[in-house]
Amino acid sequence: MVTFLLERTAPLSQDEAWRRLTEWPRHGEVVPLTRVTVVPPGPTAEGTLVVARSGVGPLGFDDPMEVTVWRPPAEGVSGLCRLEKRGRVVRGWAELEVHPGPGGRARVIWRETLRCPLVPEPLLGVAARSMFGRALNRLLRGS
Repeated sequence: MVTFLLERTAPLSQDEAWRRLTEWPRHGEVVPLTRVTVVPPGPTAEGTLVVARSGVGPLGFDDPMEVTVWRPPAEGVSGLCRLEKRGRVVRGWAELEVHPGPGGRARVIWRETLRCPLVPEPLLGVAARSMFGRALNRLLRGS
């Protein structure tokens, strides 16, 4: 099992940082060889299923994640989204937090635990931190 923590301060309001982090199909645009679908489509709530399909053609796997906590930020109150990874290949959880930051900016924390028996833990840890760190940067930039 690999656990990692990513922290960023973004020149965004809490609401805008939350919107960018939880616009699930955008994750597929910033994570290589991945597309994301949401079931049911529409606003996210507890019970929403976010499915990341990674790979090329038939050589890929689904990473289904269920939203188990959904608390968008409110005035001066931090937001929290917890996703439980329920796939056959990747297991674990992820938490996305958005806090009030200095100067009206948003403080973002991405915490994740992964288990993937197909990849050695040291390699999984390095790859996950690198890939998700870049994804987080791109999501917050909006590009």
